[in-house]
Formats: sequence, C-alpha cells, structure tokens
Amino acid sequence: MPKLYDRAEALRKPDWLKIRLHRTTAYADVQHIVQEHGLHTICSSGRCPNQAECWSRRTATFMILGDICTRGCRFCATRTGRPLPPDPDEPERLAESIRLMGLRYAVVTSVTRDDLADGGAAHWAACVRAIRRETPGTAVELLVPDFDARPEPMETVLASAPDIIGHNIETVERLTPEVRSRAKYRTSLATLRYFADRGAVTKSGLMVGLGETDDEVLRTLHDLREAGVRIVTIGQYLRPTLEHLPVAAYVPPEKFGRYREQALAMGFSYCASAPMVRSSYLADEALRSVKP
Repeated sequence: MPKLYDRAEALRKPDWLKIRLHRTTAYADVQHIVQEHGLHTICSSGRCPNQAECWSRRTATFMILGDICTRGCRFCATRTGRPLPPDPDEPERLAESIRLMGLRYAVVTSVTRDDLADGGAAHWAACVRAIRRETPGTAVELLVPDFDARPEPMETVLASAPDIIGHNIETVERLTPEVRSRAKYRTSLATLRYFADRGAVTKSGLMVGLGETDDEVLRTLHDLREAGVRIVTIGQYLRPTLEHLPVAAYVPPEKFGRYREQALAMGFSYCASAPMVRSSYLADEALRSVKP
C-alpha cells in the first residue's frame, strides 16, 4: 500500500488517548499460550491499544483463518494478500488454548476470506464446535465478515449456535467506499439483519474521527437498530501507520457519552462508547445485558 500522507499532517494525540502499558505475569502467560499453539490474535495484528490490559486480564480475541486478509481496508493494520489454505487443526488448537487460559468468554474473529467458496463459514463452525466440546461453559462471541450477505454460509455459522454474532459496520455510509475495501454499507446491514431475523443476538461497531458528522453517526445507529442489532460499540479511530487513513478528528469523551445515551434511547440493549472502546473490549458485559 503506498504512503498516503506525510508526518507533518498528523494530528497531535490528546491526553485522554495516552495509554499506560501494564504487562503483567498474566500477560506473559497469555502471550506464551498464543505463541505455543500457533494462533493469531486481532490484538496483535490489528495493533489494538487495549492489548496489554486485556491480556493482563487473561482475555484475548482470537483470529482464525490465518493473518492475511483478501481485503485491504484503509483503516486496518492486518496484512493483505493471498492467504494460505485453512488449517484443519486450528479449531482444536484454539479450543485447547481457551481451556488453558481458563476463559469463561471467548471472542473469535477472522480475516476476510473471499478466496474460499463459503467465505470460511465451515471453518468458523468447526471452531465453535471445538470450543463447545473442550469448554462447554465458555460463552462464545463471533465477529464475522459480511459473507457477501449470502444465506448459505451464514446458515452454516448460525448452526454452530454462538452466543453472539457480530459484524462491524465500521463507519458511516458516505465514508464506506473510502474507508473499507470492497465491503458495502448496505451489504453489512443485510448480513446483520439476516442473523437477527434468524434469532441471533447481533452486535456491531463503528469508529469515529474519520470525518463523519454527528447526524451521520446517529443515522448509522438508527440503521443498525432497524436491522435488529442489539449491541453496539463506538470508539475513536487511531491510525495504525502512516500508510493508513489519517485521523480527521479526535472526538472528546463527552461526545462519546452523548452517543451512548442516544443509542440506548433508540433501544439498543447495550452500548459501549468511549475513545478506547473496541468491538471486543470487555465483551462479556454486553452478553450479560441481553441475557434474562
């Protein structure tokens, strides 16, 4: 990907976005388990700012189907290229890692695999089944690609019965062509609506600070709620490298608070909205909000 902007154009990061790293013994344990089992995490590949905190709490978001994506979104640090074939042993290694970590709540995501006929749906389902066999008491949240809104792969994923199915809308409709690669705003809504109509608890997330307006954020929240989404997260976009889109604005914490109030007023069961929020941050709290 060519460099888009030079260093002189970078905005200065405000104090509320400064992170204090706290890598503990638990962090080292999680890192060892992930490396020993040859797994990938979005925490590392996506350069998540919460990695130190989450790993120190013995939680991680696992990334299946390799670490090379077939799409090249201009906000994402995950590598783009030609992926390797799915590893048939990955579901068992994933489940074993979750057992060793003692996780009560596991989040699983993946790169997008447009190269596979089913988009990787069968592999997704195999991972959920392996987790259920190894640790039946672990709640499972999936953060899936859009599957081009095709019913067949989505039914395959649904059949594995995850507790939550998420798919991130990422940004407002106007900015989608600039921010996302191949993905379409309306396709993402169709994917979420299909899962919700089939009875799944659905979740989505979006970034702000990319040049959207407040009205566009509210329109996106309205569209997500209309599609049946029950859980939503809102966080500040942070530029992974100089080769990615620049930050248009750092949104102050008080505005995130207003977004949360407005989302709950629209009928969302749960909304996490703050500068450092990411779709899987403290994800178990969201599940408790939708369970009777």
